[in-house]
Amino acid sequence: MDVLSIPTILTLTALAVTLVTCVFKLVFIGLGNKGKYHPVAGTAIDHLLNFDRLHDYMTEQANKYKTYRILNLFKSEVYTSDPANVEYILKTNFPNYGKGWYHYGKLNDLLGDGIFTVDGEKWRNQRKISSYEFSTKNLRDFSSAVFRTSAVKLAQKVSEAVTSNQATEIQDLFTKSTLETVFKILLGVDLDTTSEEGMLFSSSFDEANAVTLYRYVDVFWKVKRFLNYGLEANMKKCIKVVDEFVYKIIRNKMEQMSKLRDDSRAMKKSDILSRFLEMNETDPKYLKDIILSFIIAGKDTTASTLSWFFYMMCKYPLLQQKIAEEVREATGINQNSSIDELSNSITDDALDKMQCLHAALTETLRLYPAIPVDGKCCLSDDTFPDGFRVRKGSAVAYQPWAMGRMESLWGDDAEDFRPERWSDENGCFRQESPFKFTAFQAGPRICLGKEFAYRQMKIFSAVLLATFRFKLSDEQRTVKYRTMLTLHIDGGLHVNASYR
Repeated sequence: MDVLSIPTILTLTALAVTLVTCVFKLVFIGLGNKGKYHPVAGTAIDHLLNFDRLHDYMTEQANKYKTYRILNLFKSEVYTSDPANVEYILKTNFPNYGKGWYHYGKLNDLLGDGIFTVDGEKWRNQRKISSYEFSTKNLRDFSSAVFRTSAVKLAQKVSEAVTSNQATEIQDLFTKSTLETVFKILLGVDLDTTSEEGMLFSSSFDEANAVTLYRYVDVFWKVKRFLNYGLEANMKKCIKVVDEFVYKIIRNKMEQMSKLRDDSRAMKKSDILSRFLEMNETDPKYLKDIILSFIIAGKDTTASTLSWFFYMMCKYPLLQQKIAEEVREATGINQNSSIDELSNSITDDALDKMQCLHAALTETLRLYPAIPVDGKCCLSDDTFPDGFRVRKGSAVAYQPWAMGRMESLWGDDAEDFRPERWSDENGCFRQESPFKFTAFQAGPRICLGKEFAYRQMKIFSAVLLATFRFKLSDEQRTVKYRTMLTLHIDGGLHVNASYR
């Protein structure tokens, strides 16, 4: 299904209504307001008309104004790429910028009261519990073992393509592999994405995710939901599939945990769901909302970054070779080592030595951030560090995609892929301010899974690059906004692989 295929009459009506409303707000409401507000760069109509290239369009506006407004039907939307403003939103005045009802209303159907949709006490409780769990050595060791096992399976699939002399659609492999991986770590179960049940869950989750994105430009989405019409009707079906699938796993896990409580020989469980249950968190909806939030955080985001990273490896074969040599040196393997031996040799110490790989992944995230724009809601009237005011109820967003392409932040070569910008004179990785490099957010809501994401991407990349050479089988590079969070390469990423 194409999320852009809405009836022409509704589209024209939406444009007309939005235009009239925005003009009214700009002319009449603005005349009576003496505050100093950010310049207006357009209206919601511009976002709708540029939906298939939305973040490139927003980057064009960001190059004109570091912070600007887009007039929408009921509120202004403020977009910023100014690190000082980003720090103010994410850290300095963090309590004033939450999800609010604007974002909650759009996200709630899919993600419920999960950590990405709520504010206040609900958010603090989930963040506190989740932060503790993500910091445990038990979960770190368990997840690393899962990443290594998944990397071997991924390499075996690429090996089959090499043997049969076929091109590999590696973006699809990454998407399926990261979903299976996140299921194992979160729920402790093996998800077969090739089974009928696994494919139905995956497609339904992606579909609901895509419709959630379209709600941000479809002014009639609530009407459609009420009438059970079009995209919203399909959204309801998809959410039912997703919820039933996750609830079934939760019930089964609760039954297993109940039986194990009386068994003194039972081993301590390492997956996230089991650990929540061990803390007597037994509300199925609460658990389902948390799990879906973590799935959406760990599935498409990592797969998207890996896809863009391998695209860049194909574009820069000398760098690809350099990273392969770095992996072999860090792990101590030789040409005759098996994929299993390679995977087992990727220890934490070995990963720490892969500085070039880490820099190349970070450079990929700078240019192709998994979350290209992240929105908040202003909870009370405020003034940004740049001196401009923001009204209560305004949607406020910072723009990782645009910020990664700004010469004022990264120099004249801002749009060039240069991993060496992340290395010091000794070749060691050099950190940048999280308010300049915003791929993982910053402040109290900084991504809990940042280190997990890096570890998974490094293990996957290390196994594949040390085993195979990759080159593009075509030059397609169209960006498609397929889900709520991430950018994908339209048509997939087709590569030819060969053994090193």
